[in-house]
Amino acid sequence: MLVSDFDFDLPDDRIALRPAEPRESARLLRVDAAGNLSDAHIGDIGRFLRPGDLLVVNDTRVLPVQLHGFRRRDGSDVSVEATLIKATGGSQWQAFLKPGRKVRIGDSLLFRSDFSTVELQATVAGKEDDGLYALNFLHVPADLLERLHIIGAMPLPPYIRSKRLEDDQDKRDYQTIFANQEGSVAAPTAGLHFTSSLLEQLQSDGIAIERITLHVGAGTFLPVKVDDTNDHVMHAEFGVITQASADRINAARTAGGRIVCVGTTSLRLLESACDADGMIQPFAAETSIFITPGVRVRSCDLLMTNFHLPKSTLFMLVCALAGTQVMKAAYRHAVDSGYRFFSYGDACLLTNTSDISESSGL
Repeated sequence: MLVSDFDFDLPDDRIALRPAEPRESARLLRVDAAGNLSDAHIGDIGRFLRPGDLLVVNDTRVLPVQLHGFRRRDGSDVSVEATLIKATGGSQWQAFLKPGRKVRIGDSLLFRSDFSTVELQATVAGKEDDGLYALNFLHVPADLLERLHIIGAMPLPPYIRSKRLEDDQDKRDYQTIFANQEGSVAAPTAGLHFTSSLLEQLQSDGIAIERITLHVGAGTFLPVKVDDTNDHVMHAEFGVITQASADRINAARTAGGRIVCVGTTSLRLLESACDADGMIQPFAAETSIFITPGVRVRSCDLLMTNFHLPKSTLFMLVCALAGTQVMKAAYRHAVDSGYRFFSYGDACLLTNTSDISESSGL
């Protein structure tokens, strides 16, 4: 399939720069198995669920890995910013550097904030083909993480940072209520919509919550640069599903409940751990699963997810789950109706119809 087949028009003013307040007031577009559309709000999600359903959420916690500082060489300082992407052993991290053209292997980097005397020091150890740099930090891992929490900022996606810089409010806004296991460099954004009161309401209605962990990585930031989806390689992300979680998910489905993935990260992890019979197995490994139209999704029945970028792997995923033509129509409706897109935007609730064969859906 051509990547261009997953393009659509999106006015710039549809990109949300802040989340809705209160969170439950964000809009929710219900897309049922027949492709029918219903406009609602997040607080209404219980209308579309029933007792025995199980919400599967991602409990990863976003690290404040956006750093600002200087490149030091030959007695001169040049401003530089880094987005740490993945720890690769000890105190070495992969990172995006900006402006990369002014950075060389061997350069010393010094990161700090305007609000603290704490600093982070690193040396540029190498550059990879995909534009990532290897940074060796001059701090043991525990000290590095402690300093990150003091001077680091939330790694907002480029489509937000191109319009405004991250701030202290984002340290609250860009973290889900489920966040517990540190390790992500981007939020599992469907989870941003949930509050304690909404969870209490759902649980009182007989809807259970199960937590699994997928640490969101570099793939969130990287555009698809190939023309054909067959040529795209996903970045690997580490995920964990315990035996106890797998047992509860399987038991809910066996009892007739529906598995409702909150976010594409939860779905990708469940699908990575799903066997041929649709049963979830324990999982603790990296996954680079890439779900496109024509792939049957066995692990869930419903997906709650935000509205994604044109030509992105996540838009391809929702097309695989609910049908390409259905999702293109749903996104047209969302654009025309003023829904807010991307990380801080509104959401949709989709029914899994991927077992209905479509060669490409285009």
